[in-house]
Amino acid sequence: MSQASETETTEGTGRIKSVSGPVVKAVDLDARMNDVVYVGDEGLMGEVIEIEGDVTTIQVYEETSGVAPGEPVENTGEPLTVDLGPGMLDAIYDGVQRPLDVLEEKMNSAFLDRGVDAPGIDLEEEWEFTPEVEAGDTVEAGDIVGVVPETVTIEHKVMVPPDYEGGVVESVEEGSFDVETPVVTLENGEEVTMRQEWPVREKRPTVEKRTPREPLVSGQRILDGLFPIAKGGTAAIPGPFGSGKTVTQHSLAKFADADIVVYVGCGERGNEMTEVIEDFPELEDPKNGNSLMARTSLIANTSNMPVAARESCVYTGITIAEYYRDMGYDVALMADSTSRWAEAMREISSRLEEMPGEEGYPAYLAARLAEFYERAGYFENLNGSEGSVSAIGAVSPPGGDFSEPVTQNTLRIVKTFWALDADLAERRHFPAINWNESYSLYQEQLDPWFQENVAEDWSERRQWAVDTLDEEGELQEIVQLVGKDALPEDQQLTLEVARYLREGYLQQNAFIDVDMYCPPEKTYAILSTIQTYNDEAFDALDAGVPIEDITAIDAAPKLNRIATQEDWEAFVDELKTEITEQLRSLY
Repeated sequence: MSQASETETTEGTGRIKSVSGPVVKAVDLDARMNDVVYVGDEGLMGEVIEIEGDVTTIQVYEETSGVAPGEPVENTGEPLTVDLGPGMLDAIYDGVQRPLDVLEEKMNSAFLDRGVDAPGIDLEEEWEFTPEVEAGDTVEAGDIVGVVPETVTIEHKVMVPPDYEGGVVESVEEGSFDVETPVVTLENGEEVTMRQEWPVREKRPTVEKRTPREPLVSGQRILDGLFPIAKGGTAAIPGPFGSGKTVTQHSLAKFADADIVVYVGCGERGNEMTEVIEDFPELEDPKNGNSLMARTSLIANTSNMPVAARESCVYTGITIAEYYRDMGYDVALMADSTSRWAEAMREISSRLEEMPGEEGYPAYLAARLAEFYERAGYFENLNGSEGSVSAIGAVSPPGGDFSEPVTQNTLRIVKTFWALDADLAERRHFPAINWNESYSLYQEQLDPWFQENVAEDWSERRQWAVDTLDEEGELQEIVQLVGKDALPEDQQLTLEVARYLREGYLQQNAFIDVDMYCPPEKTYAILSTIQTYNDEAFDALDAGVPIEDITAIDAAPKLNRIATQEDWEAFVDELKTEITEQLRSLY
């Protein structure tokens, strides 16, 4: 919904009664809940969030300084919607889907005036449409009627809008058209164009939500190996400042096994979003060698932008993700961070003088978070295809306190929890994900995929690693009291094996080309090699070999070098042989 789309306003213009930051109260306005309105002489976009008698409360998506009582308020009579169609990929939007590059060109400046607007997709650009239906065919809501080469990577599928009745195709066009030109006409008079509009607060319809059975492979060993997320799953990445939330999401956006990436920068610092905008066009898609932006849509709503727009940007992002899901694509949605979104809700709630909940957040915080994450999932679409939306939200708890309301309410909803640890980050252990606090509830349903596609004993190897790391955590408490040398030799050996797990398996270097992405096969090979060392070392210990001799073999330090080897398969085979021969030669 934008002024640039030539939206008509209804009669009965209201007038501003009061202004309190992003919250404006108007009188004499004929409106319904969630209607989009234009506020003041400059026509600032806003949305109706409360109606009480003759007083209508509006949250405004732009800065309201200088807006005065008595100025007009015009109602469109329609909810906040996004423009859906070819052109959304390789695009950068603000929180209400205004294309920032278009606005910059329109204003001839990086600083945007209030009230400036542009449609979410270019209404004049022509796209080459190839039909997949013929006159006389019968189509229903959601059916694919043709395709458009949106980018070098993604084929855009033009669909019958979900709210159409459908019917018999009367005529079909082929060739280059703009997004508002009908390409398919039905006998009942309905016309299908390449452009759709959809309300951001309403989820797009599907046939069925299914249990996801395939992992969203991230290329990060600690995630894929220990705490996997499913395609269509939900995950939270909480962590204090500087622990690596944004970097982890960047890595997921770059390397995750998804067809489409929607990255929502929700209230984060401008320099972080600038880094994304500058880096992504230069990054090479590991799947095909093209630019990563060819399958990415960015929504940039930084911390200095109007606070109310944070509230809408996550809905804008999830609606775009659902649209591509309907085409049968797997979509990964990154929200960075949902804490900033919650803070925006808290500010607006306080200006509405609502009864506050815990720590001042509104009482409906949990409901809003659930509403967002529930739109993720693995679905059978209306057209019979299958697609998924995986929602991965960063959380920024103040002071790293995971007991605060946003983190706790998020944990009740998501099924994967990647807990970032400031202590690990300070020790330069990256990704700084705490393996003792993190968990995934998708392991059992994903194990069959890993067993079939990677290795039959995948789950057994993972469980061994988890048990070893758990035992190390318990032993470290004793070590801090009495020292490592006071432990029995078998426990000393467990600590040595756990060290290789931490340094050679869980750590990953994002600055080394061969290690920034680790396929599941390599993840398994590293873990199996460390377990080989574990098994042979304990056999040697049982045979009476001193712990000092076991840990001193030349092959052991090579465990930390597997990840950085170009020809890792040959290196692993050779290292396993070396470890076995050197340890067995000791007894």
